[in-house]
Amino acid sequence: MKRVLIVSPYFPPGNAPDMQRVRMSLPYYRANGWEPVVLAVGSDWQGCLLDDELLDTLPPEVRIVRTRAFSPRWTRRVGVGNMGLRAWPFFFWRGTRLLGRERFDLVFFSTSQHIAFTLGPIWKRWFGVPYVLDVQDPWRTGYYEREGARNPPGGWKYQFARFQAWLFEGWCFRNAAAIMSVSDRLIEDLRSRHPRLARTPGAALPFGASRNDFARAALKPGPGGTRPRGAGERHLVYTGVSGPVMSQALLVLFTGLRRYRERFPEKAGRLRLHFIGTSYGLPGQQRPSVLPIALKCGSADLVEEILQRTGYLNSIRLQRDADTLLLLGSNDPAYSPSKAYQYYLAERPILGLVPRGSVAEALLDRLSCAFIVRFGETGPSDETCAELARAFDLILDDRLMAGRPPRNEAFFKENFLADESARRQCALFESAIPVS
Repeated sequence: MKRVLIVSPYFPPGNAPDMQRVRMSLPYYRANGWEPVVLAVGSDWQGCLLDDELLDTLPPEVRIVRTRAFSPRWTRRVGVGNMGLRAWPFFFWRGTRLLGRERFDLVFFSTSQHIAFTLGPIWKRWFGVPYVLDVQDPWRTGYYEREGARNPPGGWKYQFARFQAWLFEGWCFRNAAAIMSVSDRLIEDLRSRHPRLARTPGAALPFGASRNDFARAALKPGPGGTRPRGAGERHLVYTGVSGPVMSQALLVLFTGLRRYRERFPEKAGRLRLHFIGTSYGLPGQQRPSVLPIALKCGSADLVEEILQRTGYLNSIRLQRDADTLLLLGSNDPAYSPSKAYQYYLAERPILGLVPRGSVAEALLDRLSCAFIVRFGETGPSDETCAELARAFDLILDDRLMAGRPPRNEAFFKENFLADESARRQCALFESAIPVS
């Protein structure tokens, strides 16, 4: 059996989005001919929300090697909180020892901490082990240089991250044996900057969703529980991080809600919108990103924003308990909403607000699982608000998905379940290793 060293700095009990691909795939690697060993940062040094329930989803036979990292309590004093930077020396030392003492056929980097990718060409040169990079978010992006884009966040930190990307991206990707990503657009963007990657195997593999997670979430009630409902109320739920990248969708939603209430105050008063776990920040460092827009649009009294992230399995319980799930598209049309797959398995009505021509729009159209409200670059138009009003009417009548085409179960099963995702990952691994 071939062996793969998986570099995933965040890992359970840490609850960070970028480790979900590996976590959900672990039960299936062996069945596809690969023995995984995970290299991760120990929970004491991750500096993120800890979710002990996630430990129960890990196969007990999989070996997980934990490293230290510099404590964010100290590094933030000099302006450094990035996990990749804090953990890099420890990953370098521990990974070098593992590769020097044991046989591995491949190294797989699955993380949004891009600076960790620089370990790949170093280890390839020293040990001859090929590596695969999982591009979950763009390392270099021209998003903030587009006309009309908002100012980039972070000040000098953004400029430093941009310099890092310019300095290291080409070196890391030109030496990679294969590239994985959540969407074709990210791979195409990389190949446009680095033409040599046209010969590098690549695969667009969404994160997908795991039926095992839903089965485990159902084993016991979580702190989410059933939300109290007043007579005739309908609860719309969004779970996960929000932020400035979803400002256009939020502006459309809350402007449409205000106009709906101006026409139908009694009906609008029965709607309750919950945004749960919207901030990556630790307690005391969090800032609301949803309520300020709702307040500006005059809809804040119908909106609840809970900044603190909830556990992954508890988010499933909250989704299953919702009357309607909210799916918000990003200002970046290349954004692929991984929560769409979890929403799909939750089997609740979905209201999607997505930019026209976006990856999110194409995905929801193909899955046939949502009532879609499309918006353009100008934001909340009369047409968009009218379509939202129709959606609100249908939600209040429990008919949001009535009369719509059936869900595309075959397409979902073939492309977005964890076992199929693991099979396709392993097929890419095979293409990345030299033929013996």
